[in-house]
Amino acid sequence: MRDKIKISVVIPAYNEEKWLPGVLAALHNGIRKPNQIIVVDNASTDNTANVARSWGADVVFCEEPGVAPARQAGLEAAWGDWIATTDADSRPSQHWLSALERAILSPIKPQALYGPLAFFDVAPFQKWTSEQLYRIFLRTTTLCRLPMLAGANSAFSHEHAIRVGGYPNLHVGEDIALGKALTREGRSNYVRDALVWTSARRMKEIGWFQFLTLHLRNLSGQQIEYFHRT
Repeated sequence: MRDKIKISVVIPAYNEEKWLPGVLAALHNGIRKPNQIIVVDNASTDNTANVARSWGADVVFCEEPGVAPARQAGLEAAWGDWIATTDADSRPSQHWLSALERAILSPIKPQALYGPLAFFDVAPFQKWTSEQLYRIFLRTTTLCRLPMLAGANSAFSHEHAIRVGGYPNLHVGEDIALGKALTREGRSNYVRDALVWTSARRMKEIGWFQFLTLHLRNLSGQQIEYFHRT
């Protein structure tokens, strides 16, 4: 049966040859397959582009450094009706795209969607805790009408994203800013079954406390980078 909608998955990547096979394998093993997978090579100096091509992904080159320009390049290169986004160090669950597709096709007709995140490369108790705390966080922000379209787990109408100008060129928070713009255009819904596992590597680099502090400060509107390129 032909897909009722076309979904392009966009993954920004800078020197991610180690992590890309995991996310691409997860997408290929999903119940609902992507119609297009785009890996945006953000001027990597390793084998990122070749690894992506070996998995059948479309590779888009973005010379301007930064995740915002990379996400925007992927948005502009995509041909799907909807764009789903995740990161090179994430692992979408088998039900990720199927859950998003059900929400897209619902009578509510949302403009954007977002789902829960949890760490996969931590101890079992930390995995469970990270998932539960993030779900509580998302329920709270949803009740406050502040949708959190994190780049590791979001989806949105291609047409409407282009209409609002796509991703603003920010050091951080470009995904949240696009989500707010889309919400002004229409409805953004939380999809509880669209789980994405993600790496705790950034948190491990700087520590739990600083990682959470930076998240909270960024959500308050301050633009603070989590890490710098090396």
